[in-house]
Amino acid sequence: MGTYLEHMPMDPLPDLATLSLSDIARLLAEKKLPPVEQWNPDHCGDSEMRIARDGTWYHQGSPIGREAMVRLFSTILRREDDGSHVLVTPVEKLDIAVEDAPFVAVELKSEGEGRDRALAFRLNTGDLVTAGPDHDLTLRDTDDGPRPYLHVRGGLEALIARSVYYELMNLALEDGGEPVGLWSHGAFFPLDRAR
Repeated sequence: MGTYLEHMPMDPLPDLATLSLSDIARLLAEKKLPPVEQWNPDHCGDSEMRIARDGTWYHQGSPIGREAMVRLFSTILRREDDGSHVLVTPVEKLDIAVEDAPFVAVELKSEGEGRDRALAFRLNTGDLVTAGPDHDLTLRDTDDGPRPYLHVRGGLEALIARSVYYELMNLALEDGGEPVGLWSHGAFFPLDRAR
């Protein structure tokens, strides 16, 4: 995978706090991810990589310390039809173990109120995702209790960090609606019942 990844530049991360939702929408429209869904090389084995529940990426048991490498690998991550995850380029496909979700939503930006609200999240990889019809917020029952997730792309999800979930719940409780939940980009997301 080295030769393909060496030619992919990584832009500096923008500061979510200083961006408006229209700035975020523009950045998302400009972002071009590799077309991993179009690549179907032969399976080449195991990457010896793992994404822990807290979003830390590991290679051969050691954390990957270079943030730029994690960001780069995250752009070639794909979820297969059977639910497994792979790193894929035009010439190879390698398994990667994912303990929960491959991403973690670590920061929230909210603009507007009620039905006019828009929510944007920064992931641990620096990616920005706006909740809406194409990016659902869901609350799911797990062995550890209800856990909130955000759809990122192609079946890939982000676990919403506990502190971010508390921010979401505070916003929802301030709105005072029934059921408890939030609107974002015209879609309503209930936050009081796990599925």
